[in-house]
Amino acid sequence: MEGQTSYVVGLMSGTSLDGVDAALVKISDAQDYLQIDLVNYLSVPYSRELKEQLGELCIPELARIENISAMNMYLAEVFSEVTLTVIQQAGLTPSDILLVSSHGQTIFHQPDPIKIEGTDIISTLQIGDIAVLAERTGITAVGDFRTRDMAVGGSGAPLVPYADHMLYAKENYGRVLVNIGGISNITVLSKGAIVANVIAYDTGPGNMIIDAFVSWATAGRESFDRDGDIARRGMVDERWLNKLLDHPYFEQNYPKSTGREMFGVGFARKLWQEAESLYINQVDRIATVTALTAKTIAKEILTHGKTAYVKEVLISGGGRNNQTLFNSIQEYLPKDISVVGIEEYGMVADAKEAVIFALLGYQCFKKRTNNLPSATGATKEVVMGKIAW
Repeated sequence: MEGQTSYVVGLMSGTSLDGVDAALVKISDAQDYLQIDLVNYLSVPYSRELKEQLGELCIPELARIENISAMNMYLAEVFSEVTLTVIQQAGLTPSDILLVSSHGQTIFHQPDPIKIEGTDIISTLQIGDIAVLAERTGITAVGDFRTRDMAVGGSGAPLVPYADHMLYAKENYGRVLVNIGGISNITVLSKGAIVANVIAYDTGPGNMIIDAFVSWATAGRESFDRDGDIARRGMVDERWLNKLLDHPYFEQNYPKSTGREMFGVGFARKLWQEAESLYINQVDRIATVTALTAKTIAKEILTHGKTAYVKEVLISGGGRNNQTLFNSIQEYLPKDISVVGIEEYGMVADAKEAVIFALLGYQCFKKRTNNLPSATGATKEVVMGKIAW
């Protein structure tokens, strides 16, 4: 059977609110086997003003309905420009592209039910309207993936494990895929590559608390710890770290997901004030919350290490660039588990999630199921995504 080749653009804007990542990929589809090759990658940071406005929309007490509505349309304009640029840079035109698949910008995620008229309701909200995206680019757009998984009892997250299994599972040993964005998440791929055995969930904070601490420590001059330089200069306050590790989320069983609602700026501000009361200097604070991210990731990897025969950990996301964080994860793990950057396997670390959303959108377009119930807790496989032709 002759295969079909398509170009797809995947867009990802994560909980860090840093900007939008665009991955232009070539998908070769033959006999139920997909090969995905990254053609071009582009990361466009948000302006400080836009980042602040988005941050406000993520705080229920500050968000206003008219601002959410307007930003839903405006972000689609931003996404459209990025989409057209990543295509142009590759020497292609919009007519060459099958579809653009956008995660959207999450501003609210509520995996724990609330009652409305006696009915348990879970919810999530991603903005960046796909109708505008389709109109501005002239390309069919796919988006709003998470709600369909929630409709069948899932938590709407994590979605990446579906592709992790397809791309990285091994027959003879286990792997853990770690993505460090604003929030950190892991995908555990057991030896044998059996899809029903895939485990995936959010481990807790990623870059979000670190970024907030760096911004406050530098009076806004820096928005992240470049290469982990600040954390490397500091000393981890072990007593405070142990107190932080007592947070109930770290003891909660999987499947579980979290976000800005739990580990966002409000939580970071509370920790910053706590550190002040403990007379911990600012550099040591950054070192300690960096260790918090590393240790919570390593703890969850160790939970599955023996049962999944884990021999390798692959790190992606913006946190891959924080060398202190990267090294700390290795230090918290035994020496027989190697920790490598995802780039060792031909993937740009920052591009991985955008690539995966290109795949999720493609599967939606082909009417193929694209969630992983073992990861999200859904009762069945479904086709996630909505299409704007």
